[in-house]
Amino acid sequence: MASTVSPARRIGLTTLVVRDYDEASAFFIDKLGFALREDTLLSPDKRWVVVAPCASAGGGLLLAKAANEEQRAVIGKQGGGRVFLFLETEDFARDHAAFHAAGVRFREPPRQEAYGTVAVFEDLYGNLWDLIEHRAPA
Repeated sequence: MASTVSPARRIGLTTLVVRDYDEASAFFIDKLGFALREDTLLSPDKRWVVVAPCASAGGGLLLAKAANEEQRAVIGKQGGGRVFLFLETEDFARDHAAFHAAGVRFREPPRQEAYGTVAVFEDLYGNLWDLIEHRAPA
């Protein structure tokens, strides 16, 4: 089968279901140092809130407030108990220390893997993330 992959494709946003727009954006901005890219009121109960790492030119997180009980049930469980999001850094020690000082909960101490330095942390709802600095190619 011939490939139809376009080099122009990329993942733009990842939706993260949250309890509250303001508490979620505050966590990502104040604790992880993300930037607020957009906060647009769509209706009295709905906003388009996008946050992303400051240096990120690519994708970000669309913070989507749970609108019903089914959506509220997945808050903090979007990865099914597995690491679900990966935050890449060029300076693991700096970011790990800053996150720790900001009160971010790490599930483990940093560890060395074949691909780089990594530690699992939780966001404000308990979703699991990897903070990772990839090893430079040999």
